Amino acid sequence: MVKREVVGAHYGLRDWLAQRITAIIMAVYTLLFLTALASLPQIDYGHWKAMWQLPLIRYMSVLFLVSLFIHAWIGVRNIFMDYIKDAGLRLALYVLVILALVCYMAWSIQILWGI
Repeated sequence: MVKREVVGAHYGLRDWLAQRITAIIMAVYTLLFLTALASLPQIDYGHWKAMWQLPLIRYMSVLFLVSLFIHAWIGVRNIFMDYIKDAGLRLALYVLVILALVCYMAWSIQILWGI
């Protein structure tokens, strides 16, 4: 009988699950948002602004954005782990991507809550 020793970072299942959960959140949000958009009597600035004044739409949108950026981070990080062999370059790219995603998140929330 061969005894196997499990080694490694053990984050594969966690990342796989996070990718699936964030994808489901984004898909459900998209369907609900399109339904809300289709239920508007008329798509004009007044109705659009009224829709975005609803706290539920704003909170769901923030959840969508958080899911989007987590999903993007996991995907980009996995690409870097697979294809960037130099550890220093990979770390620099990680930092750049994290900074960009944090800036995009802050900017997105500022736009969303500034309406």
